[in-house]
Amino acid sequence: MDKKTIIGVVLMSLIFIGYMLYSSKQQAEYQQYLEQVQAEEAATAQANEDIEAEQAQAAASDEQDAESALEREKSIYGDYLVAARNAQAQEFTMSNDYLTVDFSTLGGVMSKVTLEEYTKFAPKGERNEKVVLYDPSTAKFDMTFYIKQGLNNLPINTSEYVFTSEGVRREGDAQRLVMQLEVAAGAFLQYEYVLYDEKNPSRDYMLDFNIKLVNLSPIMAQQSTLGIEWANRTYQNERSFKTENMYTTLSYHLPGEESVEDLGMSEDAKSKQVQSEVNWVAFRQQFFSQAFIAHNNFAYSDMGFTTDVKDSGFIKNYSARLGLPYNAQTTEYNFSFYCGPNKYAVLSNVVGPDGEKIAMERLIPLGGWLVGWFNRWIVIPVFDFLSKYIGSFGVIILILTILVKLLIFPLTYKSYLSTAKMRVIKPEMDALNEKYPREEDAMKKQQAMMNLYKKAGINPLGGCLPMLIQLPLLWALFRFFPVSIELRAQPFLWADDLSSYDSILNLPFTIPFYGDHISLFCLLMCVTMIGFSMINYQQQPSQPQMAGMKFMMVYMMPVMMLFWFNDYASGLCYYYLLSQLITMIQMTAIRRFVDDDKIHAMMERNAAKQKNKKKSKFQLRYEELMRQQEEMMRQQEKAKGGKRR
Repeated sequence: MDKKTIIGVVLMSLIFIGYMLYSSKQQAEYQQYLEQVQAEEAATAQANEDIEAEQAQAAASDEQDAESALEREKSIYGDYLVAARNAQAQEFTMSNDYLTVDFSTLGGVMSKVTLEEYTKFAPKGERNEKVVLYDPSTAKFDMTFYIKQGLNNLPINTSEYVFTSEGVRREGDAQRLVMQLEVAAGAFLQYEYVLYDEKNPSRDYMLDFNIKLVNLSPIMAQQSTLGIEWANRTYQNERSFKTENMYTTLSYHLPGEESVEDLGMSEDAKSKQVQSEVNWVAFRQQFFSQAFIAHNNFAYSDMGFTTDVKDSGFIKNYSARLGLPYNAQTTEYNFSFYCGPNKYAVLSNVVGPDGEKIAMERLIPLGGWLVGWFNRWIVIPVFDFLSKYIGSFGVIILILTILVKLLIFPLTYKSYLSTAKMRVIKPEMDALNEKYPREEDAMKKQQAMMNLYKKAGINPLGGCLPMLIQLPLLWALFRFFPVSIELRAQPFLWADDLSSYDSILNLPFTIPFYGDHISLFCLLMCVTMIGFSMINYQQQPSQPQMAGMKFMMVYMMPVMMLFWFNDYASGLCYYYLLSQLITMIQMTAIRRFVDDDKIHAMMERNAAKQKNKKKSKFQLRYEELMRQQEEMMRQQEKAKGGKRR
């Protein structure tokens, strides 16, 4: 071998020996790693076995504890109530052309009420979601009573138990659902719900509800009342949270009363306790109500609500604690639920068990005795009559406005004549002001003014009295439009709902006291109001102090109305717009046919008639009173002069 070959062999040997040594070390480390992994897997497997053993032991212990707890529970409540507490709940449904009512055997409650003819407001798209009266997850109906258990009284809350039922049965024109809670052997509480299929305004939205105590008297504890807790949370169904919340409250009726009480409008929580009997309690929304009617009255009531925040999708959280009078002979209670619209034609037909009126129609806030009378006997009948022949409620409002304006046209005519006569005699009034400039001559000036008015045939109140007479009509319609379910979801021109505001532009910000939108009907109403106010201002007798009043008379009120009515029902703004326009047309027509010359001639004829007319006893007494007051003032002036000397 040469030298190079020997070196190559040596190097190859060294490399081979090094590789063998390195491989041996790696093999040892890998073997050590495998042993570590196997040890860890063994430890994990042992830990899992220990956990499984512990879980099995705990499960056995829990099973023993559960059995012990169940036995203890049975010893307290009995087998029947314990079985009812642990049973599986069932769902049932009853429906007619107006209502769909879902029931749950857990608590034996109505879990959901859907109105078939009404849809809720949809910000975008079509209104295709039906109105649900309350949130099913918050629906609560809990009856509380006490049974004897040894030396103790045991409370029973029905919401904790599952009732049994054979389902819905049809009996003639009615659907019947019976649910039972067996409290002890042969002793049970029974709920019976009846929904009617007949198309009768007094029953379309009614659901009869009867409670029967079957063989419960022997085990009932000593108690004078049974308690009912009724609660739910109402959805926002309309466009404006502010307006819907304004008309959403809790109402109740006392037996024999013609009026209805309520907790008022509030954005906060409100509550009230009534210790006397209550006929019915209603969770009232702007256009819908759910009323719980007791045929023999509740013994007492503790009611209240809280208000949800805007954009929550809800309006109010209602609750009512009601008492039922109880004695050992009591075996049955009869009730009715009204679940439907606040529609006068429907509510006025809802009566008590003996056909007596129970004032359900007063759920609609139509105003006091005068305003309410006008709405109930004039406005609503006209709306109902016209709606049979006219499909557009915008046209119906136009016809109603014309009818109202024709009705009060004589007052409008007299108001114009009175204002025009005051303008014609202004030179004579100025002459009297110059003739009697002193304060002590005020009586003489007043008497001379009265003689001038009499001669001209002017009633000093003639200008404002007609307007005062119109105020109840204006207030009646102000109360009617926002609560008229007839206008709900009725489109007209650019407005898609005459019961809510119309918006031609949604603002990206909120203007204080105005809102986040622009209502065109409200804007047009305010513009026409400025025009009407300008015409009235021009009709007034020109006086120096009137110049400073121009802004107040012509612009101030329309601006205030713009801020006030921007969030109100577009149907109301539309009515006021039409009312102003028609009044302006009437005033223009009157001015065209009755000018100042004709008015002056009319006043001269009246003066001629009054000249030889014998004074009435009232006028003689008034003149005598004026002379006495003048003499009294003269004596007072003399007395003051004597003191100065």
